[in-house]
Amino acid sequence: MTDAEHMCRFLEENDVSYQRFDHPPVYTVEDVHRLTPDLPGAKTKNLFLKDNKGKRHFLVVMPADNRVDLKALPAHLDAKRVSFASAQRLKKHLGIEPGSVSLLAVFNDREQHQVEVFIDSGLWAEDAFQFHPLVNIATLVIPKEGIERFLSATGHDARIVEVPSPD
Repeated sequence: MTDAEHMCRFLEENDVSYQRFDHPPVYTVEDVHRLTPDLPGAKTKNLFLKDNKGKRHFLVVMPADNRVDLKALPAHLDAKRVSFASAQRLKKHLGIEPGSVSLLAVFNDREQHQVEVFIDSGLWAEDAFQFHPLVNIATLVIPKEGIERFLSATGHDARIVEVPSPD
């Protein structure tokens, strides 16, 4: 069974409704705009970050077309400094490869709970969201209540914050 199939089975077992759309591999927001059909739900950008000591890991979920002020962001995460985590940390903590970062990857952090989830308040106002199911060759559209159910099933609390953008 593939990672995406495991994810879909987990969603179904936890009564999370979704629509699945397969597409060519996408690695960037630009790829998503170019290679995927116009789908319902809010497109998302997912950043996997670490603090300056590498002890805390953050998954920051925001609207796909927003930019983030990485110098101002740490204050919103209760951290001193943050930087992008390496591909090795991504694999270790979320079990995925670069290009597949998604809120759904906390599925692979159910035992350790090493990743803190932050969702942009503007994004959270939407009714449904688009996320990769652990691979970048498909997108799932999931309603907000499904995301709440998913987070509960994985043992993660999402903190809703205003992700700062550059001036």
